[in-house]
Amino acid sequence: MAIDWKAEVEKRRDDILEDLKTMLRIESVRDESIATADAPLGPGPKEALDAFLNIGKRDGFEVEEFDGMAGHIKFGDGKEDLGILAHVDVMPAGKGWDTDPFDPVIKDGKLYARGASDDKGPSMAAYYGLKIVKELGLPVKKSVRFILGTDEESSWRGMTHYFEKMPKPTIGFSPDAFFPIINGEKGNFSMLVKFDGKNGDELKLLSFDSGLRDNMVPRDAVAVVEGSDLESIAADFKQYVAENSVLSGDAEIKDGKLELSLIGKAAHAQEPRNGENAGTYLAVFLNKYNFAKDAKGYLAFAAEYLHQDSRMDNFGISYTDEVMGDLTMNAGIFTFEAGKGGEITLNFRYPRGIDDEYVFNAVKKAATKLEAVSFEKKEHAMVPHYVSPEDPLVSKLLAVYSRQTGQEAHGMVVGGGTYGRLLERGVAFGAMFPGVEDTMHQANEFIPVDDVMKAAAIYAESIYELIKD
Repeated sequence: MAIDWKAEVEKRRDDILEDLKTMLRIESVRDESIATADAPLGPGPKEALDAFLNIGKRDGFEVEEFDGMAGHIKFGDGKEDLGILAHVDVMPAGKGWDTDPFDPVIKDGKLYARGASDDKGPSMAAYYGLKIVKELGLPVKKSVRFILGTDEESSWRGMTHYFEKMPKPTIGFSPDAFFPIINGEKGNFSMLVKFDGKNGDELKLLSFDSGLRDNMVPRDAVAVVEGSDLESIAADFKQYVAENSVLSGDAEIKDGKLELSLIGKAAHAQEPRNGENAGTYLAVFLNKYNFAKDAKGYLAFAAEYLHQDSRMDNFGISYTDEVMGDLTMNAGIFTFEAGKGGEITLNFRYPRGIDDEYVFNAVKKAATKLEAVSFEKKEHAMVPHYVSPEDPLVSKLLAVYSRQTGQEAHGMVVGGGTYGRLLERGVAFGAMFPGVEDTMHQANEFIPVDDVMKAAAIYAESIYELIKD
């Protein structure tokens, strides 16, 4: 019996949108400063996890929660199982939105909200794919676990906790990237470069702040300066902004201090060239002035090494693998406070052929010249991951994509990290279609409504193909 997967999705269009909007209204940003015993990663991720599991329970699935950190929705029986690995947490909304980021709005066929494309929209599409297979009563020989994590945008503690309690699925995919398929993901790690907080006498950097997360290109940057000739610096800054069409900003003198604010463009750290790093642009401007001691070293490192150098040319370690692509770097978070010190968080995506120690040591060597005082690798490092295009998992998913879209399909390697890499035979599969603007981690994030439906149909057929025998 031929199944019209697109027609099955269309029957459920209103339900899909209603459930998706329910999820998008939840501000599920990880915040451990307000964690509780039953919400160890903060109340937002826990609320979103409960909401998704309740949708599964409503639809007759077996559901289970794991200590407020993860959960699964289970279907079918079998010795082998398929894992669908999604996440309910989102990045901080940040500034620059035209609408309320947690009040979903449809405009011109696009659904706008934080999490619309990363990852609540794709997750809901994949869930409805599974729901359609269940409701059609199709014969299957494998079980499915639709697994929900709560901190994919940070340290993956939720999924780590889950796999301490449960075995890993035999095969799986994460609906958290791009179509046709992501069968390779670069290694990923972050490090801190730390400076003391000393200033000279003539001009002082009182504070410097930019960025929200290490896996976002910073949109906003603010610095406060104290010293002589502030009026001239303010005028120079306005000229600097005017000469850089990708920037906007302002300068204000108040109580003998100059505050400089700059706006660039946010982007996902997997490709820093898609953004305009407000932090490094502001450092470039300030670096030409007569700062001294640690403030000078801090600004010089950001301006002379980090600005527009996502490929690490300034460090002398640019590297490209013919399959997995370039080593990339994103300067994601900047903080400096006079008398206390400064930090810069760098995030790296690296291909096969090099490792994190190689990159770490090159950064350390460069920053030491500018009087950086310490260096620290952050937790949650990941090595490169690759699944052969010849693997049946990959070939079956690509075949479904080609049948439904009429487009030629092949594998890709990306700098982003998805839950797919947690499985030896795991990939990322959708839900962003080729040619659609990527607004993940940016203001005014959206997903086209019709793409949610197209993805749901692809997921439904794919799930059935993977579990029917």
